[in-house]
Amino acid sequence: MNAFLQRSAATCFALALANSAAAVPLDPRLITTGLEIPSRGYADQPYVVQTDDGGWLCVMTTGSGKEGDPGQTVMSLRSTDQGRTWSEPVPLEPEDGPEASYAVLLKVPSGRVYAFYNHNTDNVREVRREDGGVFPRVDSLGHYVFRFTDDHGRSWSPERHEVPVREFACDRDNVYGGSLRFFWNVGRPLIHGDEMILPLHKVGAMGDGFFAASEGAFLASRSLLVERDPGRITFETRPDGDVGLRTPAGGGRVAEEQSIVTLSDGSLVCVYRTIDGWPATATSRDAGRTWSPAGYLTRTPGGRRIKQPRAATFAWNCSNGMFLCWFHNHGGRCIGDLGAAGKRGRSPYDDRNPAWLMAGREVDTPAGKELEWSEPEILLYDDDPYVRISYPDLVEENGTFFITETQKNRGRVHEIPAEILTGLFDQWDSRTVAKQGLLLDSPRTDPAEAAVAMPQLPAFNRRDGSRPDHGLLDLRAGFSLEMWLELDSTAAGQALFDTRTQDGKGILVSTVAGEAIGITLGDGRQLAGWESDPGTLAAGRPQHVVINIDGGPKLITFVIDGQLCDGGDDRQFGWGRYSPSLRTPDGAASATLSAGVRRLRIYDRPLLTSEAVSHERAGPH
Repeated sequence: MNAFLQRSAATCFALALANSAAAVPLDPRLITTGLEIPSRGYADQPYVVQTDDGGWLCVMTTGSGKEGDPGQTVMSLRSTDQGRTWSEPVPLEPEDGPEASYAVLLKVPSGRVYAFYNHNTDNVREVRREDGGVFPRVDSLGHYVFRFTDDHGRSWSPERHEVPVREFACDRDNVYGGSLRFFWNVGRPLIHGDEMILPLHKVGAMGDGFFAASEGAFLASRSLLVERDPGRITFETRPDGDVGLRTPAGGGRVAEEQSIVTLSDGSLVCVYRTIDGWPATATSRDAGRTWSPAGYLTRTPGGRRIKQPRAATFAWNCSNGMFLCWFHNHGGRCIGDLGAAGKRGRSPYDDRNPAWLMAGREVDTPAGKELEWSEPEILLYDDDPYVRISYPDLVEENGTFFITETQKNRGRVHEIPAEILTGLFDQWDSRTVAKQGLLLDSPRTDPAEAAVAMPQLPAFNRRDGSRPDHGLLDLRAGFSLEMWLELDSTAAGQALFDTRTQDGKGILVSTVAGEAIGITLGDGRQLAGWESDPGTLAAGRPQHVVINIDGGPKLITFVIDGQLCDGGDDRQFGWGRYSPSLRTPDGAASATLSAGVRRLRIYDRPLLTSEAVSHERAGPH
């Protein structure tokens, strides 16, 4: 067995052993439960296409060091069992040659697969910053090239072929006057009608944040889909003119990592990252030649902005006619105020953990088809909040969806739980109330303070007797409180739900300043708490509140009136973390409910965001 297969098999065995010993149910959202894709150490952009022989072909940027170190290259691997095992890797470029980086794959109708990547053909060893300094990184420059495989990735064309890319103003205006160009690509190419469209991220300046100024371009080719002779393949650079996709008016200089999907009317929708706190978006009705004025991505056309740090925002077409989008669900002005360089130890690149997923559907507008997006679900997380999760790809096979991702030191494959996908796709129509895990359902007819008997809630952790040190065993347990409220006032300090004991154990849900609701958890040793977004409570009308205590990623989330709190304009995060050492939420044997609580449900698990939305639509009765 070769070293790569040994590493993958050893990882799976260790995982199985650890989890069987602990007898803790696996959380498929935990990244370590995924199947590792072997690499040289550094692992980036593990992108997959399904080949015509039924296998998966994965291409990855890898190397013995870290991102941007000398010697990184592109290699491919094959799997015939949905990522459980992988073949010996095949380098697309010599490992001792100039750097090759950031490959993306496209399968054309003949079954041929193209890999597009950037290549430091001229062996440049440093690049000048716009402020006069230098960067030693040489992984995002040079020539854009491709190779192809006609045997499903077992071998690649002996020759590398260059893709001609039209010069933009940002190229001419760089510190080299365009004689050296900076660019890279993470966006999946797609077949759009009778041509291929491939994103490319041009860099106008290197400086603070590494890429100090960037914009999006697109390469289109009809001949690539039918021509067997690579020397006869032609490309067109879009959009028309001298400027690519940039940020909306008033935004920053960073507009990069463009990701595109195609709509049923032939329109293209592009989403891409910025340093402004929200991802940008634009729509093309003519295959990328021209684009609508850029705006920030919103839940509905003209609606609430979706928040994002400087991280990949990827969208994908699904076979059911809907869409999926990967993002990190925080940012806003708190990110925009940091700038490209960051401030006080904070960076716009931070907090790519957890990763969230939302579904999209087409809606009709006067301008044509557009997209609207669901409330999101947590897709993946790592126990260490500093670990970054990014650069995913989506694989759909026989009704099952898989996601690949990387933490920069390893890539993995994950099957997306069906309940997450079903909830997201059905979120606009579902009106059912979940029964699984329901511990208490207490409708209230008497509008007065009352007490209800409390069920026992799951313990968050316990002592692990199988360990020599008898340390903590994380049970990854959580719960959900669901309330229908009708408050006379939103004044702070009203106890809505209270199970606290004198020794500090139990739960308090109360109104807090700013017309919001908060929760405090205590185990007699420590406290944890979080608050909803300001302005989410209102007096004199029914409101639906779901508070999720999610013991997987250790997050507290609020879903109020069918909307997941994301921090709005007031704060970077709408969700909060709590300590993994918090032991139990149990307090008194009964809970005191205020007169404003008209119905209470308690679950022994966190509800999905989609379930919370469905419950709100179902109504209080």
